[in-house]
Amino acid sequence: MVVVQFGGFYLINTVGMAAARKTVADDLIAGARVFDRLLEQDTQRIVQGARLMSADYAFREVISTGDRQTIESVLINYSKRIDAATMMLVDLDQWVVGDTLHVAVGKPFAFPKLIAQAQDGQHASAMVLIRNQLYQIVVVPVLAPLPVAWLAIGFSVNDALAKDFLNLTRLQVSFLSKQGNDGWRLQASTLAPAARAALMHGMAEDRFGSSDAQGNAVDSDDAITRVLHLPTRGDESVVAVLQEPMSLALEPFRRLQQRLALISLLAFIVSIIASVIIARGIARPVRDLAGVARRIAAGDYSTAPSETRSDELGELACAFRTMQEGIASRESHIMDLAYRDTLTGLPNRSLYAYRLDEALAAAAPTGAPVAVLLMDLDHFKYVNDTLGHPIGDLLLRETAARLQSIVPAETDTVARMGGDEFALLLPFRGIDEAHRLADAVLKALEAPMALEGNIVDVRASVGVAVSPHHGDEKDTLLRRADVAMYAAKRSNVGVVVWDERYDQHSSARLSLLSDLRKAVDNDELTLMYQPKVLLKGAGGHYAEALVRWRHPTRGLVPPMEFIPFAEQTGYIRAITKWVLERAIAQCADWRCNGLAMNISINLSARDLMDADLPDQVAALLQLHACAAQWITLEITESAILDDPANAIANLERLHALGCKLAIDDYGTGYSSLAYLRRLPVNELKIDKSFVIGMGGDASDALIVRSTIDLAHNLGLSVVAEGVEDGPTLERLRAMNCDMVQGYLLSRPMGVIETEAWMRSSIWTKAPGEMTALRRVV
Repeated sequence: MVVVQFGGFYLINTVGMAAARKTVADDLIAGARVFDRLLEQDTQRIVQGARLMSADYAFREVISTGDRQTIESVLINYSKRIDAATMMLVDLDQWVVGDTLHVAVGKPFAFPKLIAQAQDGQHASAMVLIRNQLYQIVVVPVLAPLPVAWLAIGFSVNDALAKDFLNLTRLQVSFLSKQGNDGWRLQASTLAPAARAALMHGMAEDRFGSSDAQGNAVDSDDAITRVLHLPTRGDESVVAVLQEPMSLALEPFRRLQQRLALISLLAFIVSIIASVIIARGIARPVRDLAGVARRIAAGDYSTAPSETRSDELGELACAFRTMQEGIASRESHIMDLAYRDTLTGLPNRSLYAYRLDEALAAAAPTGAPVAVLLMDLDHFKYVNDTLGHPIGDLLLRETAARLQSIVPAETDTVARMGGDEFALLLPFRGIDEAHRLADAVLKALEAPMALEGNIVDVRASVGVAVSPHHGDEKDTLLRRADVAMYAAKRSNVGVVVWDERYDQHSSARLSLLSDLRKAVDNDELTLMYQPKVLLKGAGGHYAEALVRWRHPTRGLVPPMEFIPFAEQTGYIRAITKWVLERAIAQCADWRCNGLAMNISINLSARDLMDADLPDQVAALLQLHACAAQWITLEITESAILDDPANAIANLERLHALGCKLAIDDYGTGYSSLAYLRRLPVNELKIDKSFVIGMGGDASDALIVRSTIDLAHNLGLSVVAEGVEDGPTLERLRAMNCDMVQGYLLSRPMGVIETEAWMRSSIWTKAPGEMTALRRVV
């Protein structure tokens, strides 16, 4: 009996100790995996937050100011929002320009290796020491779109962080650091004070330097210890020490040892049965939990660990379940940040592109159509500039809500592509259905929006492209829908379905672009002049310079065919420069020959945004000895609204030269009395569509009369375009219109014909001599 009892006692003791160590070791391995996963997830969360901040337009604007106090204020506010312990902004020369800890501003960035790694991988992370305090630092570039600075965000590694890891891994966690040849320093721990002292003593004596096959420290009597070396960027060393006491695992075996003293002959059999039961009761749940851990590592959160046990393994299973739910929730949030527009909640460009690929793949086998609609809000920048960005954001949210309200099927997608551009994806919808839905979109936006007391009218332009009619690839459909959208914006028709003639990338248009670039150099352009006649008083002769293109093979290319194209490509600036030089030179030549000519020259929206334009005009006036008051520069209302601040600044510079300024095609765009009052203009040209319609439409006549009265009250002269018959001329004279222009007077003519007309035409005589005139061709 004694031999059997001692044998059983020895066997149970040996098996129990081994099983306990194996259980704790397996728990420690699983806990180490969980620790690594949590650390990785935490790093990715910091990286995502840093990228969101670096991608924020307002933040990049603050960086561009270079004001350190503003940069520091923004860094402090954002660090409070994400509970960051420190945040630094580093310029491209790796000098710190902002630091929430106030220790590194004006100094080189202390961790250049992090920036070097971030240059290769778009982000870098490591454990670093700042003033002997351990931080988890993440560095990402600030892109606009190239890197303009580096953003470093750090979270303090302290007891609270260690306690979070304890709650998730059920392991005692300690963080230690060592600088160079100095001793180990305890940064954070969940251990009691006595245990902390024992840990520091063990680290100082390198008791945990060797490890077994599972990676756990060999010299561990009271607890199983695992030392994890964390990545750093310097001569420091940082480790995480994971520990689990043996006492809890050995407690069942201690009780069993006490009972063995009272067990008789059956102790040997009972001990064997108990050993088998205990072994099975521990190994299987551990294997199950290990399987759960592997599935979590692979990203599968569908299977939850069982929580039927009430012992430590049951608690560990519960911890695994909590960890799984937390990781799944965080990954879901990360996916939302990656594929959702944060302002409107709509899918963003990336998710839209993914769904478009899926829709095209699903439709390909049967050749079913897939419609792509791109929509852009007209003059959204004007809303932002006048009412502020908060109102602009409200407008975008309301637009998103209205778009979602008219989408008929769950398979359809409404997305915000960026700025004021939205997109709709309509699987299995043809051209007619897509056009009807586009019309419904415009109708939904017709109702004015009440945004914090401001009534805002919204207009939009929609481009439609449908596969397979307009292409069967994602990029082709998006590009052609974009081309159609801008065609709709240019023609002000609301909705345009893509057609070859709209595509500026077609071979014909590319050929036209190539020829247009040669037109100026080969002197293929020519100027025609259309007279303008004063209806009262005398003040010299007036004409508008109109450019024509005599193509060597195409013949005379109409202005409406190449001028809009030149504006799209930016080549309008070269054409405008040519026109200015020729018209100013001709005006000066006429003046030298005794003909008191005044020339009007048209400017485009791109010209008006060119900061060098006033200097170019001044240089040409001086070169040809032409007085500035002989030149009138005509601009359209829409050209001003594209960028009011720059437009007004350039107009004021041109006005300061002495040039006269005129608003062309008045009444066809967004007529704004506020801007009209602010502009330094001298003349208002009523669009010919109103003048031609005066004879048959009383409303057109009322518009013309009201415009003349308004202009005179503002101190402006009025020119009426499109005068083609005598009754219209007489009505304009009765309305006190100052000047007229149109085919009744003359068509556009060459230089010689214009000079002869000015010297001999009855229209250039005193106004009293013109009362009995009829149409002259």
